[in-house]
Amino acid sequence: MVAQKKILAIITSDMQIVAGGAPIFFAPDPVYRDKLARSLSRILDAMVHDLENGTYIVVAH
Repeated sequence: MVAQKKILAIITSDMQIVAGGAPIFFAPDPVYRDKLARSLSRILDAMVHDLENGTYIVVAH
C-alpha cells in the first residue's frame, strides 16, 4: 500500500508566491508564522515543512 501525502495548510508571508488547493494563512510576522504552523501541525496531527522562503506547509504523511 502506498502512503498518501496531502498538503493540509500553507502559512506564508508573501501571498504572491502561493496558490490555492489548501487553506492559505497570511502571517507577515516570522514569530507568529512559526507559532501558527506548529499549532496547526498539532491540531491536524501533521508535519510542518519550512520552505525557507517565508512559507511553511503542513503535510499529512
